[in-house]
Amino acid sequence: MSNLSQLRVGRGVADITGEPWGAGMMGYGMPEQRTEGILTRQYARAFVFDDGAQQVVLVVADIAMFFQATTAAVLERLAEVHGETLSATNVVLTATHTHCGPGGHGHHLLYNITTGGFHRRTFDRIVSGVVQAISRAVDDLAPSTLVLNRGELTTASANRSQSAFDRDPDDDRAHFPGSVDPMTTLLRIERDDTLVGAINWFAVHNTSMTNRNRLISSDNKGWAAYAWESEGAAPRTAEAALVTAFAQTNAGDISPNLDLKPGTGPTDDERENTRIIAERQLAAARDLAAEGGEVLEPVVDARLVHLDMARQVTPHGRTSPGILGASFAAGKLTDGPGSPLFDEGKNNPFFDRISRRLYRRSPALAASQAPKDLAIPVGLMRWAQDRFPVQIVRIGSLYLVCLPFEVTIVSGLRIRRRVAEVLGTDLDHVLCQGYANGFGHYVTTPEEYAVQRYEGGSTIFGRHELDALIGAAVGLAEAMSDGTPVESGEPPRPHRLRVPSPMGHPVLERQQPITVLDAPASVAGGQIATVRFAADHPNAEIRPTYLLVERLTHDVWFPVADDSSLTTTIRWHRDRRLHWTATVTWETTEPGTYRVTYLGRATATTEPFTVD
Repeated sequence: MSNLSQLRVGRGVADITGEPWGAGMMGYGMPEQRTEGILTRQYARAFVFDDGAQQVVLVVADIAMFFQATTAAVLERLAEVHGETLSATNVVLTATHTHCGPGGHGHHLLYNITTGGFHRRTFDRIVSGVVQAISRAVDDLAPSTLVLNRGELTTASANRSQSAFDRDPDDDRAHFPGSVDPMTTLLRIERDDTLVGAINWFAVHNTSMTNRNRLISSDNKGWAAYAWESEGAAPRTAEAALVTAFAQTNAGDISPNLDLKPGTGPTDDERENTRIIAERQLAAARDLAAEGGEVLEPVVDARLVHLDMARQVTPHGRTSPGILGASFAAGKLTDGPGSPLFDEGKNNPFFDRISRRLYRRSPALAASQAPKDLAIPVGLMRWAQDRFPVQIVRIGSLYLVCLPFEVTIVSGLRIRRRVAEVLGTDLDHVLCQGYANGFGHYVTTPEEYAVQRYEGGSTIFGRHELDALIGAAVGLAEAMSDGTPVESGEPPRPHRLRVPSPMGHPVLERQQPITVLDAPASVAGGQIATVRFAADHPNAEIRPTYLLVERLTHDVWFPVADDSSLTTTIRWHRDRRLHWTATVTWETTEPGTYRVTYLGRATATTEPFTVD
């Protein structure tokens, strides 16, 4: 490839796994769903694009969402390390939206109620890990070629809010004949015609694992990324030859649960479904990586504006302070049901009665929020963020409209159409990058909003929220097209109030010797090897790995798996005497001699055992 088609691109990975025991998980909002161990670790994958004049950074992290506090802390640390080069304008922090990671890494009360409060250890792990991944990507900058390709994937998603989607106009629905967004987009990074990195965008919720699961999981998107990077090899390292990320787009009404019930479709096993949905995304991405594509020109650009979403004026009406509807409390019945006292839709008599009275007293509130059954005024109580960054970044001919919301597919289509029109580019060159730089719940079309399914009840700033975001995105696109700067406006105010969580704290631990309690002498190939250890508190020091599986080859022990691998689990149990047991499982593979080590304050290793 000619150097004229090259940027300098860097890649970086860092572990961001938080407290593996006792932390309320973020996503489903179930107080009893607390971490008990690790199924797959969480990573931040960072990519830096440098055209010589400016840089753009994209981070894809295996977490539920970036809250305002986490985003602000990352940007503060980046300023300390990299000066003014990296800022809110050109740094995109996105989440894969796994619902099975430790929570408590924001400051707003709404998100910490079910996690038991603010978890400092998890917060620090995410912030430091993201900064480390970006710094590694900066250090990795090298001439690279970017190739863009796209295809369709129709077997990894289902529309979980069909009745709302059916309210959209015919021309919008015609764009999605299967009621899903099938577009899978791959940006591959090549050096000397060798694939060294890839970013895949595909719209599907990262909710293959259910709200019954207690093990940390990066879910289907994290599984796909790790599987591509590791290719079945030994545990990954920060210096991996290939860095891949599976990012979100407009996934607001799209589920991986193909039978539209939690943990179902294609099978009734949530772990197996995670693997299958991941492998389907991975197979589609690999196919695109093997084909030709559009070589991108070596240019990057970025624009950002902060919006007070509670006070936006649109051609069709005003937004208002954030209010969660009664449908929000029902949860999403296809992915993670909430309180059994609530159901989706506008059918809650208590909140309906209250809402009708409020709407009669305030026509402005009715014009913004009706017909929502008003339940929790999160904006007035300052329980949630109300000022948000809206951003457009350009990487060659690819434009990402970066939004801190969960955008439905038709909402995303309307945003993309308007931005593509302003930029004079094809629709397929514009993507909605959801879950970016903050979290403000959902964005539905006004037609979808009227049905008040879960997504409509969670469109907190009212029926005109989409219009407000389209207006902001169009303004940024016009400035980018004209090559003019924009006034970014006032960033979100710091929200310092937080209640530290006592859950998962190691202060009450009674230390004991770390020893092997049970281990097999032999295991049949393809079966599960289970080992139990007398352990220590896993949160006393959050370690880069808690276990190691090794194979004996020519009198030397070589690592074959750890707790980042797709073949292992580790689960802790605390007894009444405050002593700890760790149970490790490993899906055996090739015949040979193996051993398993627990890595705590001290280590304990099994006697060698055979896999037949």
